[in-house]
Amino acid sequence: MSNSGIGQFIPLILIFVIFYFFLIRPQQKKVKDHKNMVENLKRGDKVVTSGGIVGRVERIIDNDKIEVEIADGIKVEIVKTTGVQSLLSNQEAKK
Repeated sequence: MSNSGIGQFIPLILIFVIFYFFLIRPQQKKVKDHKNMVENLKRGDKVVTSGGIVGRVERIIDNDKIEVEIADGIKVEIVKTTGVQSLLSNQEAKK
């Protein structure tokens, strides 16, 4: 009887392991990479906001906001953790 009880949980355990390696672990890595990117922002970096606007970092305000220039003379404040989607590399910025 005890063997059949444990045998019923094996498929459930396998499903959890599959979910961990294909869904949970990659998402945690993505969050960690984004956090690292946001912490290393500096003046002059080109960024894409969560709204799709491309701009250049003008200054870091406190630890949670940045000022981004989106056009000549037009600057906006963005919350670092939620507003910055990605950092453009030098090759992408030259195009």
